[in-house]
Amino acid sequence: MAEKELFNDEHFTSEEQEVNQDELSNEEHVTSDSKSETSELSQEEKLQEEVAELKDKYVRLYSEFENYRRRTSKERLDLIKTASQDLMTEIVPVIDDFERACKASENEDNPVKVRDGNQLVFNKLVKILENKGLKPMDDLIGKAFDPETQEAITQIPSPTQDMKGKVIDVVERGYTLGDKVIRYAKVVTGA
Repeated sequence: MAEKELFNDEHFTSEEQEVNQDELSNEEHVTSDSKSETSELSQEEKLQEEVAELKDKYVRLYSEFENYRRRTSKERLDLIKTASQDLMTEIVPVIDDFERACKASENEDNPVKVRDGNQLVFNKLVKILENKGLKPMDDLIGKAFDPETQEAITQIPSPTQDMKGKVIDVVERGYTLGDKVIRYAKVVTGA
């Protein structure tokens, strides 16, 4: 009987062990489910944090770009307003020279001296403008009409056959600034 009790104890013990193992496996399954939910939540939270971080970076980058755009726009407007400041500071002495020439010509009886004084002031002005890149269109008479740089204001019968379609006279001189035409030459062409 002792053997039977022992067997029953062993049998009960093995049944208990099976029940205990089932309970443990259920607990492990529940624990693994809660861990997977926790890992899923933590992964979801990580992704939400990453999205929030990327949104913040985007907003900051957009703000920086808007500030840059406003700043460059303001600088461009300021540059346009003051772009001619260098030229103006160089032309002011020419204006002073013209004022002095006008005052001197009031008392001067010799027209040659007045003309020479005016020529000096004119040459000074032309030199300043040439230093800034302004170039007059010279030597147009006798050359073919160029609509890219010239404006034909009238057409007259050409004095010779080879002057047809060419510039006969320049009414108003044209100017270029660098390679850009800032004023077209007004010319008379031969027909």
